[in-house]
Amino acid sequence: MALDFSVKDIIHRVAVKFARAFLPGAKKPYYLKAVHQTELDLRGIASKAEVYNIHTSPKVIYEGAAAMMELIYYLAADGYVIKTPLFNLRMRVPGEYTGAETHLPEGVHPEAVLHPAAEFRNYLKDRVHVQFDGFEQYDGIIGEAVDEATGRVNEAATIGNILTIHGLGLKIEADDGHKSAAGLFFEAEDGAHVAARVHAPVIAVNEPRTLKAVVPAGLKAGTAYRLGIITQSSVTHGSVLLKELREIWSDFMITAQT
Repeated sequence: MALDFSVKDIIHRVAVKFARAFLPGAKKPYYLKAVHQTELDLRGIASKAEVYNIHTSPKVIYEGAAAMMELIYYLAADGYVIKTPLFNLRMRVPGEYTGAETHLPEGVHPEAVLHPAAEFRNYLKDRVHVQFDGFEQYDGIIGEAVDEATGRVNEAATIGNILTIHGLGLKIEADDGHKSAAGLFFEAEDGAHVAARVHAPVIAVNEPRTLKAVVPAGLKAGTAYRLGIITQSSVTHGSVLLKELREIWSDFMITAQT
């Protein structure tokens, strides 16, 4: 049975800012980034029902959505292809094979493939109006982190292997008075407390848009970390040292693995 959304008459107006392109191969200096959006979990989503004229109680929405997510979780893991008005989800097994294998190679495991549904893509195209709102103010950006051992982006860090970080203002430099505090750090969150930062002592590439670092042995496998760079380098003038250190932190968490 297809879902019939009751809010399709809405025209969404989303503010965007020009943000500096951080990938080394970017052909133009800016891309557009949506702003003024807060992160919503399932409870947060349910709490917005009245705003969008959905006349179902937030409690019912939350409980139903949670049950649906759990069911999708297990169905997709059982090999079902999931099709919804928002996304299509299926499981795939990566790699190339001779046909004689009886088990997966070491380190290879099933993966999820998630794509926005055509219905939702068309809704965005037809119903979202973008309003330009100037330039994003920043003090450096950690845009993405690629785990070279697995190719996963913003998800994993394989201990002892290379993590490639792309962004802006990444170069780690400091004068003698600040060197002990500068560097690339992994910081885990432990409930309400922030665990001690783990320093990455080996930086193979140290450039304003690219860092390549060896993932330190001090990380705990299975723990999620955010990335932080503490440096005295200037974002706009690579050869200039600032008077004080500046910090930039990723807005994503990556999980350490062996």
